[in-house]
Formats: sequence, structure tokens, C-alpha cells
Amino acid sequence: MSQYNHQEIELKILEFWRKEKIYKFNEKRDKIYSIDTPPPTVSGKMHMGHAYSYSQQDFIARFRKMKENVFYPFGTDDNGLPTERLVEKLKKVKSKEMSRSDFIKLCLQTLKEITPDFIQDWKNLGISCDFDIYYSTIDDNSRKISQSSFIELYKKGLVYKKEFPTLWCPECQTAIAQAELEDKELESFFSTLMFSCDNKDLFIATTRPEMLEACRAVFVHPKDKRYKDLIGKKAKVPLFNFEVPVIADESADPEKGTGVLMVCSYGDKFDSDAIKRHMLESKIILGKNGIIKEGRYKGLKVKDAREKILEELEKNNLVKEKKIIKHVVNVHDKCGTEIEFLPTEQWFINLLDNKNKFIELGKKIHWYPNYMFKRYENWVNGLEWDWSISRDRHFGIPIPVWECKDCKEIILAEQKELPIDPLEVKKICKKCKKEANGEERVLDTWATSSLTPQIASSLIKNKIENFEKIRVTKFSKKDFVKISLGNRNYAKFSIKMPYSLRPQAHDIIRTWAFYTIVKSFYHKNKIPWNDVIISGYATLKGKKMSKSKGNIVEPQEVLKKYGADALRYWAAGPKLGEDLEYQEKDLIAGKKLLTKLWNATNFIFINLKDYDFKKPKKLEKIDELLLIKLNGLIKNCTEYFENYDYSKAKQLTDNFFWNIFCDNYLEIIKKRIYNEKGDKKKSAQYTLYKSLLTLLKLFAPIIPFITENIYQEYFRKREKEKSIHLTKWPKAEKIKKSTEELDFFLEILSKVRQEKSAQKKPMNAEIILFLEKKEKNKIKELLDDLKNVSNAKEIKEGEFKVDIL
Repeated sequence: MSQYNHQEIELKILEFWRKEKIYKFNEKRDKIYSIDTPPPTVSGKMHMGHAYSYSQQDFIARFRKMKENVFYPFGTDDNGLPTERLVEKLKKVKSKEMSRSDFIKLCLQTLKEITPDFIQDWKNLGISCDFDIYYSTIDDNSRKISQSSFIELYKKGLVYKKEFPTLWCPECQTAIAQAELEDKELESFFSTLMFSCDNKDLFIATTRPEMLEACRAVFVHPKDKRYKDLIGKKAKVPLFNFEVPVIADESADPEKGTGVLMVCSYGDKFDSDAIKRHMLESKIILGKNGIIKEGRYKGLKVKDAREKILEELEKNNLVKEKKIIKHVVNVHDKCGTEIEFLPTEQWFINLLDNKNKFIELGKKIHWYPNYMFKRYENWVNGLEWDWSISRDRHFGIPIPVWECKDCKEIILAEQKELPIDPLEVKKICKKCKKEANGEERVLDTWATSSLTPQIASSLIKNKIENFEKIRVTKFSKKDFVKISLGNRNYAKFSIKMPYSLRPQAHDIIRTWAFYTIVKSFYHKNKIPWNDVIISGYATLKGKKMSKSKGNIVEPQEVLKKYGADALRYWAAGPKLGEDLEYQEKDLIAGKKLLTKLWNATNFIFINLKDYDFKKPKKLEKIDELLLIKLNGLIKNCTEYFENYDYSKAKQLTDNFFWNIFCDNYLEIIKKRIYNEKGDKKKSAQYTLYKSLLTLLKLFAPIIPFITENIYQEYFRKREKEKSIHLTKWPKAEKIKKSTEELDFFLEILSKVRQEKSAQKKPMNAEIILFLEKKEKNKIKELLDDLKNVSNAKEIKEGEFKVDIL
């Protein structure tokens, strides 16, 4: 066998898997383990975070495939804002400067160009999805399901349209949801400004002086004696010199700052609630593009206006104090821009009325690791808004409604019309017979991604329905009977909710996990999956890898240098949910394992040339003990994989392969396999074959390429299954025998080696070994093996000692 060449072998194995359809889902088998595969956002190419988390879910998928029928589809999330921003970057355009139809065409064309290579990255990593069960979140089927969901929830009274202050991103120029907010620590000036009231100075501290022109009121606490006489009077706003009411409100904290609050339209949610509570008239000074739209500072961006106004306040001696502080602000998770509150008309899904129900549903799901449920629960408890699902963008799934120009009647698309773009189809209001306007906004991408269980299931349902149509129209009666019998399972087949598993990253618990639970409850009144496994981040120097931070490692380069198996081996290192630091030494360790496995296989099969592949009548004691030890490994690995603890399973298999099998067992049987004949040699050969095949199967979910290659070259002819990944997972037998004898044997062998090393002698140095009588009796059936492996001329009774000859 030549040296292991990962590039050559991985290409060969990928082609084998593709040609032989190794991962094709079997629709005819009843028992199904279903995986709600995360559809990666199309971003040009896979990043290391993808490689890390998708490897981990694939460990579980491959393990399950060796036990049962696994539904493991693949999709890409390619509608909405992320795709718009990618296309704008790649094509150097701005969506707002193009017609909607032209920009949509450009997006679709760009996706057509980049998606095949994007998906190929997942294949190169060894992801074992059935790539023929594929969906895109912008394809006709996904659009139909997403629009159907909107219509159903509208009819149930769970979707509504409302105009009020919403979270707004000035950069992306769209409304966003609470789940799309990120906290960012920034430095700002915290300035105490001089208002006046009743000929007295009234000091208010703020980080946003640019909102002064939108000031609607001043709040003081009703029991704050300092300001009791000012309640009901008017305060003059500095620099702008208009007056606003001084209102008693318990939200003003006498212990915080000056105890006086400035209420503007709109600085944050507090302002929105306060203005509504006191029925104040709003004044909107900020445009959707983040630029002041009226007054003397018209045309300035928010930050420029802030700087200019503060400068003028200081010139007019209206700043009592100014200091730099660090504070946390909300930014949009897609672009990092600070969020504004702007009154816009948007569509919402009701969440707040069912928060307790969502927590109750979350408790019915098994979370791995279980502490991730707490993150989910905290998020649901902290919800302050309903889910804003409309986006003021071009590329997305159109909201399937029209609104009458006159009577404002909402007209829904009919099911048979879906998918539909209301801007391309005219509707007449049934009430007043006037033309209705098609909705211009599109759905938030999460409104569709939250339906991935339904979308993936529909791919199989559509396939069966199409088969039935073909069957009826294209076959003779004789063929019809034959095909009906051969496919009788199709009629009862479907992928039902709840799915078995949802794998995902922890940063989208508040979005993808939560929204899927919401949609599953609203549509099906059930949980979407039984189990959810949560992965951590891939980090570099302790921080999440990010292009914006410049701390990324390209997985494509890692695959070239070390191979997919080595990268997957690295990804299997930490426990589920933990972040993993990228360190090249871990890739090197993975590559060493591949080389060792390759070389061990080479050694074994060189010594199996005269083996008849039959089990001997009697196994040698050391062989029997090794197989008992291996049986224990199978039992433990199976339990760990079933509980999603692939890391522990990898660790145990790794340890057995290196420390017990290679470093010890192969050395123990060398003389026997070289020099003996008959049953003694056959016993070692049988054990070698069985042990190696079992270890390959245990390693297969983690390092699928090398295990497949070794299986094809050495095992397939006898084991019949065309792929190691289609073989049955090893089954642990119920064996009561102990391996203490083997453990003690290995302990003595280790001590012998340590003595040789201490005396700076080679491991093959001939010795006389002294063991106490009880020690000799403990391993009396293994003494010949001990002599062979330690190169002991004789084993005498006495206190432990190694005499070098």
C-alpha cells in the first residue's frame, strides 16, 4: 500500500459516493430518523464555522445511518436581506437604485452562478446528506409553503398589520425583528444639557443630543420633591427653544442621573411606550436612510448631527458636563448599524400572547446540552415585541396580499395561485369594486426558514404525488399492477413532525429554533422536533471567526493541506455546545491518526494473506480478552453517540486504537503471527480482521473517507455491503467476563517498557523479568504473550525487576 494521499483518495471516494448514490434516502422503509438540516445562508463559500458545526451534525447522521433509515435533506437559505447584501457586494450595485424586477433577476442569476460551488464545499467536507432532496428557500415550492403559512396565520388572527414605531436599520433600510438585534459596546459622550423651566435650570443627561428637536416631554418622578413644583409646567428645549410639558411619571428614577428624563420620538422603546401612554404628539426628524430630514440640521447623518448639535450647545453654554462613557447599543446583526425607532407600517405575527406556551413547548424538547434550554427560556421571557415579519426590500418572498385603495379591505391570495407576486397580478376589491394595491414588502427570511421541517417533508410528498401522476398516465394496466405492488409503501409514507433532530448553532436559538417552534405550534399544535443539538463557535485567538474582524481560516485551504477527515477530527474534539479554538496542532494530530490507521491496515493485511477468514475453534486468551475489551468499547461508543456525545466516543475509540490495539496488541501478536502456524496464528488473524473492521466502523462517522477507502480495498468483497456507511453499526454482546487480566497484563508491560527506557535500552532488548507469585498467577495464561512482547528470555518469581541481558 502506498503512502496515504488524502487529496487523491477523497476525490475518488466522493465520486464513488455520488455514482453509487450511497446517501440516497430510502422512501420505502418505514422506520425513519429525520433530521431538520440547517440550510446554510448562501455567502459565496463555506466558512470555518460551517465546517465545524456541520461536521458535528454529520457525525450523528452517519452513526444513525448505520442503524436505521435516515432522512437527511440539504437546502440553502438564499432569500432575503443576506442574499441582497451579497449580490450588492459581488455585483457592486445598490438594490434601492435598481428597479425591483431588475434586481430580483440579478439576484437569481447570481445565485445560479455561485450556488453549485457553494454546495460542493459541503460535499467535499463529507456531509452525508441526500443532495437530491434539495430545496432553496427562494424556489417555487418554498415560496408556496411560506405564503401559505402567512395566509393560514392571517385567517387564524395571528398575523396583523400595524403602523407604530418599529426597529429600523438605516443601512439596510428595512424594519427588523427583536431577534435580529445584537449588543455592541460603544464609546459616547454623556452630556448633561441645560433645559429651563419656570426661570430655573433643569438638567437632563443624554447620549443623543441629536434627538432634541424631537423632544416631546420631560418626565420627573411624582414623589421627587426637587421637581414637584414643575409638574404641569413647560420646559424649554435648549438650542431649539420650543416648549414641552413636564409630566409626572414613575419611570423617572430620582436616584439615577439628575432624575429627569427627556422623551423623544423616538429614541428607543421606552420613548415609544411613554408617548403612547401619555398620548403625546410625535415629531419625526429622522428619515429611513438615517439622515435628518427637516429643520436646521437637515441632510446630516445622525452621527454628524450629534457632533454638530453638541458643538453648538457648548458654544451657547448649554452643557453643564460632558464625559466619555462606554455603553451598550443595539445594532443590526446583518450589518452592525445602530438601530433607530421609526413609525412604519409593518406586518407582525403575535408572539406576546403565547410566551408561556412557547416555554412549555420548549420544555417538551430534549436540549443537548441541556443548559441551552435556559437560553431559549430567557429569550422568550425577555420578548418585548411581536415578530415583525415584513421587510422593505426587493429580494424575498412576496407577502401574498392586496389592499383596496378606497376601503382598505385586505385581499388574500387563493391557495391555487401560490406562489404569487401581488405586484404582478391585479385584484379588484369585492366590496367596493375598486382596484387593490399589491403588497410591496417581502417576508423576513426567518418567516420561511422557520418552516424547514414542512419544506423538507414536502419534497418527498411532491415526489410521491408526481410518481402517482406518472404511474396513472404512462403505464399499461399490467405495469400499473406491477408498479403498485413494488411501491405499495409510498402511499403510507411521509416525513411526520416532530422530526427526530434539529442541529443548529447557539447564536440562532432566538431566531431559527424559536421561530420554528412558533410556526410548528401555530400550524400543527406540536413541537417541531424531539431533540435539538446546539453547536458552539469556531474561534481563533479566543474570538469567533469573522471576516469583519479579519480572524478567519478558510476551510478550503485546510481541506487542501490536511484533508476533510483531519478537519472533521478537529471538529470532534470538544463537547457539544462548546466553542473550539482553531489550532493547527489538532489538524496535525488528525493527520497522524490517518497515517497510523493506514499503516496498521497495511501491516494487518500483509499478515492475512494465508487467512481463510473463518473463525477458529478456540481463541487464544489474549485474543479473547481483546475482543471482550472491544465489545465494551462498542457498548460505550453506542451510548455516547445515542446521547450526541460524539466527542467522548471519538476519545474512547482513539485511545483504544492507539494505546491498546496499535501500541500493545499488534506488538503482542507479532511473533505469533510471524512464527506460529495453525490455530494459534489463525486466532490472531481472526482477531485482527474483526478488530480492524469494528474500529473502522466506530471511526466511520468521524473520518468517513479513509474508513471507506480501507473498506473498499480490503473488506467489501467479504462483507457484501457496497459501502462501510451502509454496514450495520457494531452491536455489543452481553458478555459478563472481565478484562482485568488484560488490564493487569498491560500495566506490567508498561512498567517493563519504562524500565528499558530508563536504562536507555531499545524496546527489543532481551531481558529476564521478575514477577511476584501472585502477579504471575494473575496472568498465568498470558505469560507466553508477555515473554514474546517484552523479549523476556525467562520470567522468574521475585519482586518486580527487569534485568537487561
